[in-house]
Amino acid sequence: MKIDLTETTSSKINSALVQARRDIGTPAIGMVLTLVIVTDEENAYDALKSANDASHEHPSRIIVVIKRVSRSPRSRRDARLDAEVRVGADAGSGETVVLRLHGELVNHAQSVVLPLLLPDAPVVVWWPEGAPADLAGDPLGALGQRRITDTYSCEEPTGALGERAATYAPGDTDLSWTRITPWRSMLAAALDQQAVKVTSAIVEGEDENPSCELLAMWLADRLAVPVRRTLSSGPGLTAVRLETKDGEIVLDRADGLLATLSMPGQPDRAVALKRRDTAELLAEELRRLDPDNTYAEALKFGVAKLEQVKAEPAKSAKSEAKLAPAEEAASQQEAKPAAKAAGKKAAPAPSEAKQ
Repeated sequence: MKIDLTETTSSKINSALVQARRDIGTPAIGMVLTLVIVTDEENAYDALKSANDASHEHPSRIIVVIKRVSRSPRSRRDARLDAEVRVGADAGSGETVVLRLHGELVNHAQSVVLPLLLPDAPVVVWWPEGAPADLAGDPLGALGQRRITDTYSCEEPTGALGERAATYAPGDTDLSWTRITPWRSMLAAALDQQAVKVTSAIVEGEDENPSCELLAMWLADRLAVPVRRTLSSGPGLTAVRLETKDGEIVLDRADGLLATLSMPGQPDRAVALKRRDTAELLAEELRRLDPDNTYAEALKFGVAKLEQVKAEPAKSAKSEAKLAPAEEAASQQEAKPAAKAAGKKAAPAPSEAKQ
């Protein structure tokens, strides 16, 4: 069921939601969180489709905030709120409210969204593109326990990592980090099996790919060894090589679908490591609402090394700058146990559904 409301208010939108649920006989109970999507008209369809797919695992109230900025001075003064309410088959496993803010109301989006939040339920704010510099300091971001962005969508993805590190607050996360969860799990499991010390590492992937940079930062932070970034034609992250005294541990994925894990003294094995779509990444992030300390440590450590190397005259070449996350890590930090390398720990999730 879809209900269009023109020049409306938050109170009328809430009334429409209640009436729509009564009409189709769907109760509000069962929704575990409110997901606020801040986007524009161009990206709203894809973002809402991903959120609806993720809602099958995490039934939620989805609020899409679209800010309509007019070039006309008069129109900018005329505040207006248009809304579209979707319940039932048109709203995944929850309910959806699409808000279009006009005029001065654009600067007060949090006042419109606040009355529409589910009571006593966590709030997650997601910027598919165009995230603010300070997520927690943003008026809408301040409403959320969890704030999701995607540096891959930025014009300068690796530069955006520095911005994320400078303004990081507990609850911030990045879908570029979520993309490497299977890689981190696989590498941690391989190191637990081998029980040998890693002396250096190489991360291979596309240029200006923030997931590759974050994986290099994570390895440098956890293993305290030099980590080199080499380039490939992709897609995305293509290989990780860990050098040990017994030989190389290699996780190689050339086609974006199937990877080969090679370890000294063991036969090669094929592992499923396909590139996941946005809905799967979003569903993973919604499983946990506590701060991701592993992400924070890797991000701050790696960006700090990057800035240090860029400041050194001898490291001016672009290829050398890419070694920044860990070129001198071994001399500054003791290696951490490989068992900690798995990254995200299990935490209470808004839904009991399994990945």
